Amino acid sequence: MSRLCKAGVVLAIATSLLGPVAAQDYPMKAVKIIVPFGAGGPADNYARILAQHLQEALKQPFVVESKPGAGSFIGTSEVAKAEPDGYTLLMMSNTHTVNETFRPNRPYQLMRDFVPVAPVNYSDLIMVVHPSVPAKDLKEFLALVKAKKGELNYASSGLGTPYHMAGELFKAMSGTDIVHVPHKASGDARTAVLGGHVQMMIDAISTTAPTVQGGQLRALGTSGKTRSDLLPDVPTIAEAGVPGYEANIWLGLMAPAGTPKTIVDKLNAEVNKVLSRPETKAAWAKQGVVPIIMSPSAFDTYLRADIDKWAKLIQTTGIKPQ
Repeated sequence: MSRLCKAGVVLAIATSLLGPVAAQDYPMKAVKIIVPFGAGGPADNYARILAQHLQEALKQPFVVESKPGAGSFIGTSEVAKAEPDGYTLLMMSNTHTVNETFRPNRPYQLMRDFVPVAPVNYSDLIMVVHPSVPAKDLKEFLALVKAKKGELNYASSGLGTPYHMAGELFKAMSGTDIVHVPHKASGDARTAVLGGHVQMMIDAISTTAPTVQGGQLRALGTSGKTRSDLLPDVPTIAEAGVPGYEANIWLGLMAPAGTPKTIVDKLNAEVNKVLSRPETKAAWAKQGVVPIIMSPSAFDTYLRADIDKWAKLIQTTGIKPQ
């Protein structure tokens, strides 16, 4: 009996040490970062930038897999079902905090099935129209939309995405009726506006600024509290005609629930090292993007607050999935 007790104590000690040992040796093989959005959008772009830095720091491949579809459910569900060992991560956005209220019939629950690892960055959005739209600024666009009630369209990368919610918030605050045209990915939505098939989109400024600078699209306003340094001549939507309007897109990393805290902490520390580098801040500033540095617990609080914020907006405006 005494031998059995001793064996049990040894096993318990060994088990308690697995977490620290796992973190010390982690990663020992390739790590997947699944992006549940289309290729070419902000989530995909910054996941690849982050993966490159993590690969250099942790000496193992970090592979980005784009798995869009079903309003981010396909890729997100895959991560929720993955082994909680730190080798499958999710690049998420405020699409996920919106969907906690907006899409109640999800195959997962964000704060139950995932653990926060680290936020990555945020950026303002920008309202753009195809040059064929006969409106040179936001006030002219508002007059046009009100004169052609229900005749103009706006594109998004899908239901519940930041682009969709920014569009619905604009409609609610401006008292306009613009038809939502959801697409499978942000690249598809962007292509539709560039081709003139859809008149308007509220898109990530980091992705869309080059098309504005190149004259392919016309900017009507940016979505932050202040003008973007990237396009300082473009007024904010709030100052151009919809007082109080504000929206953005932010990105973050999560892992399946049950992932050892030691691994989560190690990933958080490495991500924060990347975000803290002066060269990272400088390069991202040129794209209109700001790094967000938080601990896992602070990111948890941030996520819960964002879920509550969108829940109140959705309940107040009555926005529903189409």
